[in-house]
Amino acid sequence: QVQLVESGGGFVQPGGSLRLSCAASGNIFSNNLMGWYRQAPGKGREFVAAISWSDDNTFYADSLKGRFTISRDNAKNTVALQMNSLKPEDTAVYYCYADVIVESRTDYTRYWGQGTQVTVSS
Repeated sequence: QVQLVESGGGFVQPGGSLRLSCAASGNIFSNNLMGWYRQAPGKGREFVAAISWSDDNTFYADSLKGRFTISRDNAKNTVALQMNSLKPEDTAVYYCYADVIVESRTDYTRYWGQGTQVTVSS
C-alpha cells in the first residue's frame, strides 16, 4: 500500500557532500515518522536519522551529529538527508523508512525503500 522511492546516492570523494531524498506514496492516512538507516559491508544495519511529521523533532546517531541533517516536506511525504564532510566509513547502502498509518487503519506500519548506494572514496 505504500512505496518509498530513494534518490541521490552515488560516488563522492572524502570531504564531499551528497543529498539523499525519499518520497513515500500510496494509501497514507497519516505519516508519523520518516528516516534513514544504513548498512556497510560486513556490518549490521545502523540508525542514521529520523524526523517526526507531527512536531518536527529530529533524531540523529551521535556519531553523525553536525555532519548529517534531515528535513521533510509534509505535503509531498518526502524526507531528505543532507550529508556533508563525508568519510570513507560513511560508505554504505542507505535505506529510507516510513512509519505510517494507512487509510482505514489505526496502527502504524513500517515500510522500507530498496536502498541507495553511497560510496566515499578518493
